[in-house]
Amino acid sequence: MRKVHSKEIKFKAALEALKGDLTIAQIVSKYQVAESCLHKWKKQLLEEGKEIFSAKRGPQTPQDEMEKLYAVIGKLKTENDFLEKALSSTPIKRGSL
Repeated sequence: MRKVHSKEIKFKAALEALKGDLTIAQIVSKYQVAESCLHKWKKQLLEEGKEIFSAKRGPQTPQDEMEKLYAVIGKLKTENDFLEKALSSTPIKRGSL
């Protein structure tokens, strides 16, 4: 049966392996992971770690972007409704336009 490791454990173990302060055997013992997994995570961190810094700030997924846009639309709709009511209830004097 395969053991599922959290992303935090994977990251910590791979980072320790990269640092080289402990031996692979010590890291394997410390985190109770298979040596092959540790080597795989270390390789993955080296290859994909740079992607952390290439991501733009702000919404990371299309769903986040949609939620942000819906919030802006809601705000604009509320402001528009308020202005329509204010303009319709205020009489316009001749010559003011």
